[in-house]
Amino acid sequence: MPTAHPRRDPELDRSNANLLAALHGTRHRPFGLRDAQGHPLFAVQPQVNAEDALMHVSLLLKCAEEVSDEITERASGIERGLIWSMVHSVEMARAVVDALLDGARPGPA
Repeated sequence: MPTAHPRRDPELDRSNANLLAALHGTRHRPFGLRDAQGHPLFAVQPQVNAEDALMHVSLLLKCAEEVSDEITERASGIERGLIWSMVHSVEMARAVVDALLDGARPGPA
């Protein structure tokens, strides 16, 4: 009979948590639009810890999934196929991020 939670490997969970804790914080990284003088309007802030950054990435990817799902319903033909391809890529990226985060948190044995 399947269990509600898959069995976890506590040693692997500890290793993942140690790996996540060992990652450096973020570095300042400008992105996106620039003003008339060429200064970036947006930037990743420095020293955000890896777990917090990954949690935010997961949230951003979830938002992208939801927007893409809405757009797909209104698309047709090749557009629909392209959007579904993007949705699938976003879902896979989010699954990797969430798996990293899950491995860093204590879970059921």
